[in-house]
Amino acid sequence: MNAAARLTAIHDSYRSLPGWVQIWVGLILTPVNAAGFFLLGTFSGQATALAAVVVVLTNLPIMWHYAGMNKAMSIPHLFAWIPLHVALVGRLVGAYGEGPLDLSEWLLAVAVLVVNTISLLFDLVDSWGWLQGDRATPGHDS
Repeated sequence: MNAAARLTAIHDSYRSLPGWVQIWVGLILTPVNAAGFFLLGTFSGQATALAAVVVVLTNLPIMWHYAGMNKAMSIPHLFAWIPLHVALVGRLVGAYGEGPLDLSEWLLAVAVLVVNTISLLFDLVDSWGWLQGDRATPGHDS
């Protein structure tokens, strides 16, 4: 499969997901985690941005390999979101970072914790399915 066909297959796979999943990923999960890049002067912003980079750098090759939204993409979330949760909870209770949180950092930390907790619930189910042999890629006939 050439690059253009693979990109089209990835797009088609994403668009074949239920509408609520497309909204969740495109309008909630991705933007909330990308918000860390706007607060790089804070501990929470740096931690969130780092986790987002890890997810992107690990998910892009998986997406490319499967030419779509395969459940294998959930596995890197476990390795990024769980340590991020520890870091953000630690920051909220004053164990990490310097000085008090300002409102924007507090809002980021809480939003990321809420959204990524929901994501982790989906990721645990999808990771387990993938480990049990469910290798189907949405939008593909096989």
